[in-house]
Formats: sequence, structure tokens, C-alpha cells
Amino acid sequence: MSRAGDAVRTLLDARAPGATICPSEAARVLAAPDGDWRAEMPAVHEAVDRLVADGMVRLSWKGETLSSRTGPYRIAHRWKGHDDAR
Repeated sequence: MSRAGDAVRTLLDARAPGATICPSEAARVLAAPDGDWRAEMPAVHEAVDRLVADGMVRLSWKGETLSSRTGPYRIAHRWKGHDDAR
């Protein structure tokens, strides 16, 4: 797994079940305190796309499930029984 993918999974593992993270949180972890987190966003987006394809995470925005990464989004662990097709 990539560093960005590891950052996403580590952040999610630290959250309550069903909680979400913003992709910029993972980018900030990669950039370190004085780094340019925005420069890390392409790697985070790529990692998120891979995690979605592998069925490891789900995406949402304002409570609505997203089938793919488009526009703003939040990331959560995928869990059984969740309606992923919207």
C-alpha cells in the first residue's frame, strides 16, 4: 500500500465506527507540519481511488454515498450492509 493509502487507513482506524475523514487530513499527515499538504493531494486522491476499487472505503458527501470520487468528498471504512450504489 502507498504512504497515502496508509495515512487514510491510519486516520480511519483512529476514528469511531462510521466516522469520516477529509482527504486533506491524510495530505497533512504526508506533508508534515511545515510541508505543502496541497502538493500531497494528488497522491491521496489516487490512493482513495484504489481503496474504493478494493472495497476498503466508501465515499460520501453531506450524508449521501458517492459511487466515485467527484467534487468534495469524505472517506469512511466500508461496512457490511451499507447501500453503496447511489
